[in-house]
Amino acid sequence: MSATAKSAVAKSADPESVSANYIASVAARETRIGVVGLGYVGLPLMLGFHAKGFQVVGFDIDPNKLAVLKAGGSYIQHIPAAKIGAMVEAGRFDATADFGRIPEVDAIIICVPTPLTKTMDPDLSYITGTAEAIGPHLRKGQLVVLESTTYPGTTTDLMQPILEKLSGLKAQADFFVAYSPEREDPGNPNFETTTIPKVVGAATPEVLAMTAALYETLVPRVVTVSSPETAEAVKLTENIFRAVNIALVNELKLIFGPMGIDVWEVIEAAKSKPFGYMAFYPGPGLGGHCIPIDPFYLSWKAREFGKSARFIELAGEVNRDMPRHVVSELQLALGERQRKSINGARILIVGIAYKKDVDDMRESPALVIYEMLHKLGAELSYYDPHIPVIPMTREHADLAGLNSVAWSPETLASFDAAFVITDHTAVNWTELVQHSKLVVDTRNATKAVSGDLRAKIVKA
Repeated sequence: MSATAKSAVAKSADPESVSANYIASVAARETRIGVVGLGYVGLPLMLGFHAKGFQVVGFDIDPNKLAVLKAGGSYIQHIPAAKIGAMVEAGRFDATADFGRIPEVDAIIICVPTPLTKTMDPDLSYITGTAEAIGPHLRKGQLVVLESTTYPGTTTDLMQPILEKLSGLKAQADFFVAYSPEREDPGNPNFETTTIPKVVGAATPEVLAMTAALYETLVPRVVTVSSPETAEAVKLTENIFRAVNIALVNELKLIFGPMGIDVWEVIEAAKSKPFGYMAFYPGPGLGGHCIPIDPFYLSWKAREFGKSARFIELAGEVNRDMPRHVVSELQLALGERQRKSINGARILIVGIAYKKDVDDMRESPALVIYEMLHKLGAELSYYDPHIPVIPMTREHADLAGLNSVAWSPETLASFDAAFVITDHTAVNWTELVQHSKLVVDTRNATKAVSGDLRAKIVKA
């Protein structure tokens, strides 16, 4: 516990004095920061705070992650090992699975998953489990910030009571609670953790000022809102906006296709309008931890208030149906172009990641499509330059350990069709079409392929 943080509690119980002392500790880089959950959100967050001069401790229950970090390595492709190595070499860093070390830090930032159950209800077990691990070790003067995406009320109504019960302390008096939604976009070359504005919500002005001061050291702009519930709603709104608009263009693709209209061409022309339009693109289904999941947190919570989230539910239906649609398009193309049934056909799935140029497979539609095709009797392989081996996943454990095929003209030619699911930049799309018998493209990845080769391409 830093000297300044101790004095914040010991000198005065006045909220303004406590807040001022905490802010002074942050400004002096005396605040020690703990990050719980060292995945796609927590690891770059910890790196960012370390780079700004703070002492950081990472908490994670995965011993493999901890071992890699302590050795100066990285387990996330878009985070270079050199950055981890520099953090280790500079000091002011440790990583542990021991939650008994929670008293050592002054700010605790929680970045754990919030998936859905099989019945599409929120699974908050990671948040409750983390609160239960932290609670017995919580001490006076600490700030706890939840970053995990969730429904409004989780911070105040779920996490805070657990911390109070297990610590015997009172929130906003003995320790402090706030919410600041993560805004990570893995693989986006234009933004990273330290360049994306942060939203912060807290129950009191004093705690809000403390939390804002902490994040102001990290990012160019902090936007404060009136409550944790409002901040939770901000994150859901951002992701619902994307989910609904992606569903819209997916539905437009289904409508325009039978008319002989290329939805990709429509979107490219429409986005030339400098106002009133934002381009979204269709695909084989939604992936990633946010867009396929987060909207349902609000639709679930809405039912508590007797409200029906009709747009959210409809968008979910459209997006969840896209894997089935593109598989049907593959079946149709095989029948029309090669007089082949999907049963026994050799299919190469191109791209297993949920989005281009990342090694992230969370909720990837490729996994759903793989299993659908397998049930239909297809002989399957995949190629992904970013994922040489499929790791263990909760929903698709049977696919763990499968290896990507090696890229070669002979390999491509050995399949009845290449099924493009992820449009990685590293893939030579002209070469793919040149050596494949048939290419069914769900991402418009082959748009630059020209001439006679285009006759091999079917857009799905």
